[in-house]
This record gives sequence, C-alpha cells and structure tokens, in this order.
Amino acid sequence: MPPDERSIIHVDMDAFYASVEQLDQPDLRGVPVIVAGLGPRGVVSTCSYEARRFGVRSAMPTAQARRLCPDGVYLWPRMARYEEVSAQVFEVFHEVTPLVEGLSLDEAFLDVSASLRLLGSIEVIGRRVKNAIFERTRLVASVGMGPNKLLAKLASEISKPNGFHRIVPERAAAELAPLPVGRLWTVGKVTEQALHRLGIRTIGELAACDTARLASALGRQVGVIQALARGEDERCVEPEQAEQSIGAEHTFDVDLVEYELAESWLLRHGERIAARARQRGLKGSTVTVKLREPPFVTHTRQAQLGVPSASVSEIYEVARGLLRTWWQAQPRPRLRLLGVSLSGFAERHQQELFESAQAEGITDQLQDRINSRFGSGSLVRAGVLRTRSQD
Repeated sequence: MPPDERSIIHVDMDAFYASVEQLDQPDLRGVPVIVAGLGPRGVVSTCSYEARRFGVRSAMPTAQARRLCPDGVYLWPRMARYEEVSAQVFEVFHEVTPLVEGLSLDEAFLDVSASLRLLGSIEVIGRRVKNAIFERTRLVASVGMGPNKLLAKLASEISKPNGFHRIVPERAAAELAPLPVGRLWTVGKVTEQALHRLGIRTIGELAACDTARLASALGRQVGVIQALARGEDERCVEPEQAEQSIGAEHTFDVDLVEYELAESWLLRHGERIAARARQRGLKGSTVTVKLREPPFVTHTRQAQLGVPSASVSEIYEVARGLLRTWWQAQPRPRLRLLGVSLSGFAERHQQELFESAQAEGITDQLQDRINSRFGSGSLVRAGVLRTRSQD
C-alpha cells in the first residue's frame, strides 16, 4: 500500500510504571512517584507527571532526582506487574489489527489500514483502543494517528498526557515546522548539535534548508532526514517477531561477594523467566548466565538443557553450574550484575514431542496459580527470600 494511503496509530501509555503504582496504591494519586533503582547506582525508570514538574526525567540518576524532588515517593520497579498490565494493553491492540509492532511494554505502532472498512475511520479505531485500555486497566494512553509512523508518533507525543491527535498529510508540514529538530526520528544529540551550529533549530528550518549546506552535518543521511522533516516516512509497521529470549537480571548496589547469595539471585531470576516462558507457552533449550565484574567487565556463560523446558528447577540447576564454574575460577569473585536468560525456543510441534517427558512440575503449577490470583511474587521458593532484603 502506498505510504500516503496507510493509516497508522501510535499508542503510548502515560507514565506507565508510575501509573501502575498509583493504580495499585490509590493513596499515591496526585503524589510525585518515581520508579527507579534506589541504590547509589540507580537510575529513574519513569516518573509520574507530578514528579516531572520538579524536573525529574527518565534515565536520570536517582540521586539527582532526589535532589530535585526530595519529597517524592521512590519505588523499586515491579516488572512482573507491569508485564501483566502490558499483556492486557496488547490484547486491545490485537483486537483491531494483527499488524502490531511493540516498541516496549507500554508503546506500539498499529497499522489499521485494512481495518477501516470493518471498524470505521482511524479516529473511530483510535478512540476504541484508548477507551478499551482505560476500561480494562483504568490507565490512560495517548493515541496519535497519521499516514506513517513518524507522524503518528509525533501526534501522540505533542498531545500528551491523555493525548488523542491526528496529523493529516495536508497539515503535516505546518505541525512539524515549529518543533525542535531533536524531536525528529534519527536526530540524536550529536546530529542536533551539528544542526544547531548551522543555525537550524526547528524541523521547518531543516526542511527548507539547502541540501548542499546540510551535507557537512548530515553526510549521506541528508536526503533521508530532510524527507522526514517534510513528514515523509516509508517505514512499515513490522508485526511482533517470535520471542528470541526471556531474561532477568539485577544490578547490585554493593558488589556481591557471597556465593550462596548469588545462588539465591539465580533462583529468583529462574522463577521469573520460567513463569514468563510458561505464560507464553514456550520451552527453551539454552540457558545463559550474565556476570558483570566491577567496574564494567561482562562475561557470559551458556549451556544446553537436555530437552526444551520451562521448569524452574531445570533452568536453575544449569545456571548454577555455570555460575559455580566461573566463580571457582576467579581469585576474588565479585559481581556488580547477575542475570539469567532462556532462549532456543522450540516450535510448537517440537514441544509436543517432549510433553510427556517435560510435564510441568507440581510446584511450578501451584506457583503459577497462586501468583496469578494474588499477584506476582506472592509465592516464591524459600531460597529466593534472601534476595528480598536487597529490594
């Protein structure tokens, strides 16, 4: 389909992690909430709009955020909970189109071009998505609409929070023109600074500038970037690909030097990734352990399971063997980060061959049922409890 005939929607949840925390704890509504790593090395994952008024932003060091907003409520991320809510949001997306390109837990592009005849105009579909997300999660999403990904994303960004905006082709140039060049896709900090040195600060100035003059700053990308400045974008929405790996990791505030505690963290990670694999109906054959020494030296160790599995005990035993081998080879083992991932997922027909030999353990089944009913982390193995003192 020609780019100018496409109908693209961009959905971005407003302050997603912080909004989930305010949903689960109503007393936090209206309060500056910062979801972040809380140790000396921590950074902000996201924050509520109340916190943004103080200058707090994502990816900011937590220490800096505390200086800007000392009275804010600082919370550790609860990724399992955010993944649960994200699954509800993505269910809504797939009800209007199979062409969903997830960018993160809380953001996606939807190509609804083929859905217009059945469901109505792009605005009708956009409103349906926005309302359905709120009805099912009580959370607010910003929805942008346009003939391409660039304009749909900009439409959601400029209308936040609680946004709902469409940029039509004939209005694209006028809406883009006053925006800073840094808002344009592919224009990072280095390119932005180069354009500033040429006196170009808005997207409109970039679109109107002589191409030869821009070549020194943009090089071979000048044609592509000027086309984007005019609102032209031929990228297609790429539906979600099969998941390649499922992982979990933790960065320690104080370097981990106790082997038994490292094993506890492996078990905690194993529980999390095994539960996610079972939820997606996946079984993996490769276990990878990620080990980062201070200050920033990263090692990976990998081994195969006997047959594809989503069993906590089997994943943990392989991961523990990898950890033990690495640990014993170090003169002074210390870890800044420890992670585990499961990959090499079997196709569905291959999984069926292993079902009799790889039936889920009773403990895993019980844990899934209880955590589904009472919330992730309600039931964990005893070995995981030692890690909670570091949350």
